[in-house]
Amino acid sequence: MPTYEYECCDCSHKFEVFQKMSEKPLSDCPQCKGKLRRLISNGAGLIFKGSGFYATDYKKGSSVSEEKKPTPSCTENCPMKGECGK
Repeated sequence: MPTYEYECCDCSHKFEVFQKMSEKPLSDCPQCKGKLRRLISNGAGLIFKGSGFYATDYKKGSSVSEEKKPTPSCTENCPMKGECGK
């Protein structure tokens, strides 16, 4: 159900009402029984919930598939024992 915002033309009282779209607009102020006008509200804001909208839902991986290359390692017989960077 949408929320409608009203303002009284006589006493300037503002309030919001949950109404069905098929219901008729209110016409009498609940405080002074004056004439009401329905205001145009800005509606509800967009709310993101969760740990991260972009990171968990729409983040794309790299466009080029990267092949995993085996990392070279020294053998047991290598005299450098891993100090060569391999």
